[in-house]
Amino acid sequence: MGPHVLGVVEVTTTIEFLGQIGLIFLMFMAGLETKLSQFREFKSGLAVLALINGLVPFLVGFGIVWLLGYPPLAALVVGIIFISSSIAVVIPSLSTHGMLHTKLGQSVVISTVLQDISSLVLLSLVLQIVSPVTEVPLYIFYPVLLGTLVLLRFMIPKVRDFLVSQAEASPTLFQLQFRVTFLILIGTVILFELLGLHPIVAGFFSGLVLADSITSKILKDKIQTISYGIFIPVFFIVVGLETDLRVFTEIGTILAVMSSIIGGLLIAKYSSGFIAARLVGFEKLEAHFFAATSLPQLSTTLATGFVAFQIGLLDQKLLTSLVLLSVVTVVVSPFLINRYSSQLLAEKK
Repeated sequence: MGPHVLGVVEVTTTIEFLGQIGLIFLMFMAGLETKLSQFREFKSGLAVLALINGLVPFLVGFGIVWLLGYPPLAALVVGIIFISSSIAVVIPSLSTHGMLHTKLGQSVVISTVLQDISSLVLLSLVLQIVSPVTEVPLYIFYPVLLGTLVLLRFMIPKVRDFLVSQAEASPTLFQLQFRVTFLILIGTVILFELLGLHPIVAGFFSGLVLADSITSKILKDKIQTISYGIFIPVFFIVVGLETDLRVFTEIGTILAVMSSIIGGLLIAKYSSGFIAARLVGFEKLEAHFFAATSLPQLSTTLATGFVAFQIGLLDQKLLTSLVLLSVVTVVVSPFLINRYSSQLLAEKK
């Protein structure tokens, strides 16, 4: 429907603004699935898992884009994208197959969280260098950011409980909880932006801060309904409107870029995940399962790719390749997870 094909709809200022809100909500929901309490079971082996499964894909992503003739910053952005995974795809898959609370399942979750946080921190560093929002030196900025995260992690549940307690007997208590949660979300995003974080990074860290304080399943379902039912789809619409299919006229070049990006990610993530899992003591089939869970690319990939395209770090070919990468991996990964989980359950019987 966009200007590059049918020309029915164009990206107006209003649509772009709503898309930016959807982008923030996309990253907020990714952060909301990332609970810091999961690190209570953290062990050194999980750091090895995350390191190998993040570092190898980073080097592969950087190398592919650099060898394709792109500048180092574009290669760096794609390398950072290759570090991340999608906790929003991984957790439902683990839960569906009864693997979420197993040792293997928790290893998958914690290593995925570590990789996602690492990729977002590195992304914020790149954005600060390319498009700085604050004049604060980086050696001061990140300690201040860490201190703010710790303070908010401690204070937000107390503030939320206090506000809700003021109307504990009210028949509109749930609505108050819902409004207070969104008020805290908006305030946290604004605070992080004032500190100098890019909105997508601010959205992720806001979700990260709120993740452990939202314990009501009904409340979380309501937030998901509004996010995925209203705001996030607008972001995907904007991505579609700004995707120029004329890149396919250069069929040789675009196929080279797409096959390199998609093939490189699948091989790098799967092989590094399998090797890392074997190194920390998992059986062969468990290692295959871990490798499959490391494949999906969704929230961070699309958000980072879109922002990098907007500020001129990526071109249309790379953006289109990253969109297709997300489509391929969120189809392939659950299929493999289902296959390996069935084999694991069969072995136990």
